This record gives sequence, structure tokens and C-alpha cells, in this order.
Amino acid sequence: MDRSDIAKLAELARLQISNEHADEVAQSITDVLALVDQLQAANTEGVSPMAHPLDAVQRLRADVVTEPNQREAFQAQAPATDKGHYLVPKVID
Repeated sequence: MDRSDIAKLAELARLQISNEHADEVAQSITDVLALVDQLQAANTEGVSPMAHPLDAVQRLRADVVTEPNQREAFQAQAPATDKGHYLVPKVID
């Protein structure tokens, strides 16, 4: 990567990178891309993908209701509701 690549990336990302800092950023990005190339070169033939390296199983709690339904009480305080839904002002045209 060179200064022109960094300038284009900075523009696309809406970042301001000074000319003095551009060489340092270019070197950092080049180092990261070299590491990615090194990882892509690793032979992964026959290796199964895994979600966690320790084969850990997450303990889950029972899916039971532990609190009473207070929707009616909450909606009684709301400025506007309709058929169990909260009505809010339109914010997108």
C-alpha cells in the first residue's frame, strides 16, 4: 500500500489522515494484509470448523416465565397505544 491507497481508503471511510501519518498507516495495513496472506496459506484440509476451541458447552437456564405480565400497566402510562402496540411519531418519510 502507498500514500494514494491510504488517501482513497481514508476518503471512503471518511477519515482524516495527515501526510505524516499516512506512511505509518500504510505500513500497518501492509503488515496486517501480510498476516492474512500467511493465514490463508495454512493447510486446513480435513480440519472441521469449530465454534469454540475447548469443546465447551454453555449451560443454559430453563426457559420459564419468572415475572408477571405487566403490559397493561405499562401501556396505561403510554401516550398512545392500539391493540397492544405502542404508537410513536413517524420519523422516516
